[in-house]
Amino acid sequence: MELNNIQRVYLVGIGGIGMSGLARYFTHIGCAVFGYDKTETPLTQALQQEGMNIIFADDATLIPDGFERPDPAALVIYTPAIPKDSAILHHFRSAGFELYKRSQVLGLISKSMFTVAVAGTHGKTTTSSMIAHILTEAGKDCTAFLGGIASNYDSNVLYGNSNIVVVEADEYDRSFLTLYPDLAVITSMDADHLDIYGDHEHLTDSFRMFASQIKAGGTLIAKQGLPLSHSFTSYTAGAEAADVVAANIRIQDGSFWFDMQSADLTMADIEMGIPGVHNIENALAAIQVALLMDVEPDAVKAALASFKGVKRRFEYVVKQDDNVYIDDYAHHPEELKACLSSVKRLYPERKLTVVFQPHLFTRTRDFADGFAEALDMADELLMLDIYPARELPIHGVTTHTILDKMQLQDKKLLSKPEAITHVQSTRPELLLTVGAGDIDQLVEPFKQALQYEK
Repeated sequence: MELNNIQRVYLVGIGGIGMSGLARYFTHIGCAVFGYDKTETPLTQALQQEGMNIIFADDATLIPDGFERPDPAALVIYTPAIPKDSAILHHFRSAGFELYKRSQVLGLISKSMFTVAVAGTHGKTTTSSMIAHILTEAGKDCTAFLGGIASNYDSNVLYGNSNIVVVEADEYDRSFLTLYPDLAVITSMDADHLDIYGDHEHLTDSFRMFASQIKAGGTLIAKQGLPLSHSFTSYTAGAEAADVVAANIRIQDGSFWFDMQSADLTMADIEMGIPGVHNIENALAAIQVALLMDVEPDAVKAALASFKGVKRRFEYVVKQDDNVYIDDYAHHPEELKACLSSVKRLYPERKLTVVFQPHLFTRTRDFADGFAEALDMADELLMLDIYPARELPIHGVTTHTILDKMQLQDKKLLSKPEAITHVQSTRPELLLTVGAGDIDQLVEPFKQALQYEK
């Protein structure tokens, strides 16, 4: 496929965060963009306002003209999250179209560009967004494909005129193996997606393969202690030794500050625009990428201070004297531990109420002990039912798989309407919503409940 020949694009699953970034990119370069998704969301509404034609019925008769048969000017992209029996997918397959995954298209776009790829079971969205922001603020005009809505730009894609592209490299379904980066970051390799990989070792092997695809002369930057078979520049915000470390971590006036130390450089008094020790760790990786791309240290510091984060990544929804409400995408035990630790460090005197929605039956089954341990850090837990996403129920796997392992006494299993009622009546002084499903539907009702003054 020659991207220069593409005039029209159809995305099956256009409302996904990664797919919508491609949709915006192709619209930006002048293609006519169409798509299907199961549900209308604020993101699909935004895409429609940007000129894209989207349908919400899985009906092949609604596919527009120009996609009747394969054509060098027509590109069809799909996400594996779409059911295999989709009528729209069936149309394209039976008509003889070659269907491309998002990752394959990203591989084609980045093939001739200087590519910075950020991988990891968690931390990759924030880290890639930080890198893109630093480069943009420093005048390095980059294109970026991000796995979340960067708050500084209110978008998940940046359009640059240079030869630089920043890509979030997704390990799900081994998608990142379509990329051949010049610079690569691996933030974490915790067990996850075991429904795809089977066990942790196969996941680890996939990350090692990703690392092996770095171009000759390229550099791998990875968190200290990861079991990689390739040499890399290591970083940590912990106590262990590494090539790059965060020292003197402290909180001043509600912001996190730290010093970055390496063998040949010390950057003192770095202010973070977003909170959390885990985000300081993400910043260490972003700093190393920026320095390797000849960004001056002072420009790096200024960009980190102005970085506003990513939607649903430790995002302040309400921040007032009597109530603080933070929303986060955390859906893995390690992410939950990092998030809850940061919240408790910022607000040690406040009672922490956590609303959590487990994501996937397999993840709940595989990591129930870890979820229980992380959620025990809360003072009060409101648990929602499991969000199934692409999965069918698994016998014996429910929210009680986690709840029954917890030590915390103040825990409740609630529906979303019951959770709204509870927050309205109790108005928690410190509220945290966490999860990757449709828990974001609660953000606005919770915000209204907490901002309402009796």
